[in-house]
Amino acid sequence: MRYTLAIDQGTTSSRAILFDENLQIKAVAQEEFPQHYPASGWVEHDPADLWSTTAGTCRGAIERAGAQPEDIVAIGITNQRETTLVWDRKTGEPIHNAIVWQDRRTANLCRSLREAGHEPMITQATGLLLDPYFSGTKLAWILDNVDGARARAEAGELVFGTVDSFLIWRLTGGAQHVTDATNAARTLLYDIRKGAWSTEICDLLNIPMAMLPEVRDSAGLFGQSRPDLFGREIPIMGVAGDQQAATVGQACFAPGMLKSTYGTGCFALLNTGDTPVMSKNRLLTTIAYQLDGKPTYALEGSIFIAGAVVQWLRDGLKLIRQAPETQSMAQAAADEQEVILVPAFTGLGAPYWAPDCRGAIYGLTRNSGPNEFARAALESVGFQTRDLLEAMQADWGADGGEAVLRVDGGMSASDWTMQFLADILGAPVDRPKVLETTALGAAWLAGMQTGLYPGQQEFTQSWALERRFDPVMSDAERDTRYAAWQRAVQATLSA
Repeated sequence: MRYTLAIDQGTTSSRAILFDENLQIKAVAQEEFPQHYPASGWVEHDPADLWSTTAGTCRGAIERAGAQPEDIVAIGITNQRETTLVWDRKTGEPIHNAIVWQDRRTANLCRSLREAGHEPMITQATGLLLDPYFSGTKLAWILDNVDGARARAEAGELVFGTVDSFLIWRLTGGAQHVTDATNAARTLLYDIRKGAWSTEICDLLNIPMAMLPEVRDSAGLFGQSRPDLFGREIPIMGVAGDQQAATVGQACFAPGMLKSTYGTGCFALLNTGDTPVMSKNRLLTTIAYQLDGKPTYALEGSIFIAGAVVQWLRDGLKLIRQAPETQSMAQAAADEQEVILVPAFTGLGAPYWAPDCRGAIYGLTRNSGPNEFARAALESVGFQTRDLLEAMQADWGADGGEAVLRVDGGMSASDWTMQFLADILGAPVDRPKVLETTALGAAWLAGMQTGLYPGQQEFTQSWALERRFDPVMSDAERDTRYAAWQRAVQATLSA
């Protein structure tokens, strides 16, 4: 049996999954790592944790499968996006902790750039908005705030990368400083039409372009892993940011197809084909995947807090021990209680883009308790998804907006949450048999490139439905519930 090793480096854990010749999961290894919060709204990772958990889970998955090094045909990588690292070109040592995509420390810089009138130029080139979410201002912050960093960068001693670039650098022993088009498209530095780094934006942020990695297709040779890591050199043949990899894994290859992934955050992508559609509703225009030098574009809506709201119930409020408990608690919540949670713990993402906004709870009574908190937390994910899909419908048109929503990620395993999602959207929600679509996408990109897996058409036909959730909520209740959510959001924004 031959395998593809998929690395799924996420925000709270690293995973490695071994897929066999039939794209079936053979073995999984996963390891959580600490989150660091040095100041309010700041989120960091120790780069050593990112690397050690990645290497460790890779070895763990190989051992669990009983696979030999020669059985592994290729490595595919998918990763948390926008998270920013800077390291020494010679030693590979990072000069600062990784600044995570959720981090809001550059809100003032983004505001000043916006007030200076730079956002239209940046949006036109990158498809993105001026928000602390993206890598560019994070990189500028590191250069401006780490002693000697700017001088070293200008001297060519430092390099920048998102997590994929950092892992490839480590996997190849520093032989390759590369990224793929989907990750480059999330940096705020990459012109998605020209397919090149933007000199104008790099000049604006005072970023030396020599720091930037080479940009490649999502499927192709990114380098060979060091032989001492896994017993032999293994080619790295596929790379995509986590949400784009999930789009591939969900086989959303046709324009108008729509998927939403529920992990730490929630990210909905709508395939728009070979045309970059510029949003009028503060969505993002991005690259869904790039094959054979040809980018396929997407509209994306980003919610910062989805699964993280359940982690908050567990770790912050201590209301639950395990995430699945929220489903039975939500079912047990009192119908007359109308508690609404706006989980703006690190600001609000699309379509609001309010980095300074903070979370709020509305509708509390003396009888509100853990069950009502759990239900409000799960419902907040459905409400935020509707915000995104309504904006997509306005940008793309009714045909795109009415598409069936394909879902994946940890929260999609909750029947209660997915039923509420279908109800509040008033549209069908399809859950596939394989929920590990992010890792599946990375595995397919790598294995397809080596000939182990079939091409796009046959892969599309292999997508299998596990369950469809059809809406059962009345139109009147749906409209009333959503209107209450909108009022809560507006109150939070104006607080």
